[in-house]
Amino acid sequence: MSTETLTKPDADTRDTTGDDTPKMFHYVRKDKIAESAVTGSLVVALCGEVFPVTRSPKPGSPVCPECQKIFNNLPPGGDD
Repeated sequence: MSTETLTKPDADTRDTTGDDTPKMFHYVRKDKIAESAVTGSLVVALCGEVFPVTRSPKPGSPVCPECQKIFNNLPPGGDD
């Protein structure tokens, strides 16, 4: 089983800033993003957070520090 990760993080909208903007975005398996966005199914971030995909990050969006740390330590070529 290979692990696929998204090269850009996706949103966990449960942690919001009050104006419906997520506080941070998480890394998730890219093969699950479209499915979640269409069906509302839950995805699991690298850090273990579970949520439905509802937002896409904008450049410069804050990233979950734990997801970033895990992503940075993954071996190259995880998209097989």
